[in-house]
Amino acid sequence: MTNKLKIGFIGTGVMGKSLVKHLLNAGHEVVIYTRTKEKAEELIKLGATWASTPREIASTSQIVFTMVGYPYDVEEVYLGEQGILTVDNAGLIVIDMTTSTPTLAQRIDKIAKEKGMLSLDAPVSGGDIGAQLGKLSIMCGGEKDTFEKVLPVLNLFGETVLYQGPAGAGQHTKMCNQITIATGMIGVCEAIAYGKKAGLDLDQVLRSISTGAAGSWSLSNLAPRMIAENFEPGFYIKHFVKDMKIALEEAEKMNLQLPGLQLAKSMYEELVAEGYENNGTHTLIKAYV
Repeated sequence: MTNKLKIGFIGTGVMGKSLVKHLLNAGHEVVIYTRTKEKAEELIKLGATWASTPREIASTSQIVFTMVGYPYDVEEVYLGEQGILTVDNAGLIVIDMTTSTPTLAQRIDKIAKEKGMLSLDAPVSGGDIGAQLGKLSIMCGGEKDTFEKVLPVLNLFGETVLYQGPAGAGQHTKMCNQITIATGMIGVCEAIAYGKKAGLDLDQVLRSISTGAAGSWSLSNLAPRMIAENFEPGFYIKHFVKDMKIALEEAEKMNLQLPGLQLAKSMYEELVAEGYENNGTHTLIKAYV
């Protein structure tokens, strides 16, 4: 799939907006839908076309991407009265980039196949910066042939685009990602808090530790925001709490205990209770300083 395509994109938030821009820059014809049209005006000015429902997009597109907030949003977009899977468009490829549940990904895949469509669950990691630079990590579940067919398009968004297995495998991989971030963020915050209490130059500390064994994406990209007290979201706390809940529910099904994740979830829920749900995940530093 290297020719210019008609691509639908549903959900043009912090990350989705950047992905639509990559599609437009590559010359694809892009039709978009988001609940609040005003938030999509910038993309419309850049050449995207507005559709009034997911169904309208799905009826004429070759590929439809979705990147919404919660599993119930995914369910509505795909299976609601005006959902993607209500159309008859055999050969349509649907790709859900929302972090959602493996079970829902498998359900969407089953219904899509019954209608002659193809599907992938393809959640991403890399936040707003990765989306802007086209350097996301994209974790894909579904049929391998489908993955290979859309890989040239996914490469517009991602630096690391990997096939993980059958339907749901992308979502399971994203849970591994979120578990790592959740407990790792505690470590980053505690390092910053310790350095501050010790009277160190925190920028200088980061120069030393971010290139050593402690190095991580969160340390390099989010710790500077913590120090600058810039808590604008690259990824919302409210969505991260949703992800942690999914991971813990899946772990319970596998009879797996994840005490580190439990701790992180409880700390983030305290931030939500304090009104920080629309801040970035690095706002966890407020629990310490």
